[in-house]
Amino acid sequence: MIFAQAPPGAPQGHAPAAGRLLRSSVRTHKETRKDLHLAGRKAIVCASSQGLGKACALALSQEGVHVFINGRTLATLEAAAEEIRRATGQPVTPVQADITTEAGRAALVAACPDADILINNNAGPAPGNFQDWGRDQYLQAMEANMLAPVLMIRALLPGMRERRFGRIVNITSAMVKSPRAHQGLSTSARTALTAVCKAISAETVVDNVTINNLLPERIDTPRQQFLTERQAKLDGTSYDEARRKLADTVAAKRFGTTEEFASICAFLCSTQAAFICGQNIQIDGGSYKGLI
Repeated sequence: MIFAQAPPGAPQGHAPAAGRLLRSSVRTHKETRKDLHLAGRKAIVCASSQGLGKACALALSQEGVHVFINGRTLATLEAAAEEIRRATGQPVTPVQADITTEAGRAALVAACPDADILINNNAGPAPGNFQDWGRDQYLQAMEANMLAPVLMIRALLPGMRERRFGRIVNITSAMVKSPRAHQGLSTSARTALTAVCKAISAETVVDNVTINNLLPERIDTPRQQFLTERQAKLDGTSYDEARRKLADTVAAKRFGTTEEFASICAFLCSTQAAFICGQNIQIDGGSYKGLI
């Protein structure tokens, strides 16, 4: 699992000291890191040829997990699989499938019917304006960001409960707890997923199957780049100016890294996290202003 990385925007004034501190930190993490007891497990990671899904697949593979990664574009998917294999030496099985379809979900489940871990992930709906969204747009959002993950859970949950081990992590969005008008499609679908999973998590945990949600905001991914480009067009500014403006909205004054996100995902899949269930965990650089 990845822990140590110099945060973007870290002070550069004393490079030698900073370098010594980072090297010391890396040694300490490697020497004291706890085994997550995941070696030999199998994980399906949806939408994992890039971005957060790929980072989570890599983090799990580093723990000795056989990961089944998923995407719609074969070339991108195979490149991601080879990259993870080279980095970890672990088996990686790419499964080309569109998880918004019944056939796609069936292909993914057939590739790994006895998955111990399920990471639900999918691209979110494009931001926009409430008056521009009709029935079709809401149905598409629900299909991709509520029904697809729920039906993946439905397919794999009985086996997890029977084997008395399962870890389900849904990658949703900060919009679940901090709705914003331009992200109304994402908010509606992902909040519905959150409600379903909260309801069933109270029943599954007795069989050592946990269900939790990760709520990212401003993580440096291709989607964040898309949102930055959108902001630049709206403001009539450059990409770099828009990026600085968006980073400034984060309490930490920087974007999060995919490695930081994936490390938390891997921990939630561990044996040590067995008593964490039904939770919505913000990964947003301290930006969420609420208490719960």
